[in-house]
Amino acid sequence: MQYRAALFDLDGTLIDTLDDLADAANRVLTAEGMPVHEVEAYKKFVGDGLSTLVERIVPDNQHNEETLRRVVDAFRQNYGAHWHEKSRPYAGVPEMLTGLRKRGLRLAVLSNKPHEFTKLCVRRMLGDFSFYPVLGQREGVPKKPDPAGALETAALLDIPAREILYVGDTAVDMQTAAGAGMTAVGVLWGFREEEELTASGADYLVSHPGEILELPFW
Repeated sequence: MQYRAALFDLDGTLIDTLDDLADAANRVLTAEGMPVHEVEAYKKFVGDGLSTLVERIVPDNQHNEETLRRVVDAFRQNYGAHWHEKSRPYAGVPEMLTGLRKRGLRLAVLSNKPHEFTKLCVRRMLGDFSFYPVLGQREGVPKKPDPAGALETAALLDIPAREILYVGDTAVDMQTAAGAGMTAVGVLWGFREEEELTASGADYLVSHPGEILELPFW
């Protein structure tokens, strides 16, 4: 197979955003008088969109519409002010992206992070690289693992889905790739474990960004 593009998840794949996500969420929980969570716990909480994140961190006995909406709004404001304090590209990601571009692949991003945050993170953290399209969670577009965003990316690139590598760190990403007919590359430096990625249909697993350039199909 001759691959022509690589479509990346963002958080846990290209950028390590865990500390900033956890810090913002815990600040909001503290302000609400709710218990906070360990940073490592957020590896399981994130990845399925902001509303789902909030549902996971708010105590079950406070799952009413008004409270969840208030926490969502407060998180947006808090994270919007602090999202860049600790977040950084993972070691080896810039070199991997450079290697893919040298092989002629186009680069794109698809995230369940809110759309404007997704674009901001890519622009500020990975501004040396040309990504198109950069898509986050948008009104009216189903979030991953629905393949709609991945198929939209393929259409915008005018490249068949089977000629696109999908690179991500969660079951949601592997399921998105399968639903879109893309080759799924699961990364082990992100938020989830090897067992989850394998069970969700990863075609390949990599432990370091540079290993993507060493996969057997090149």
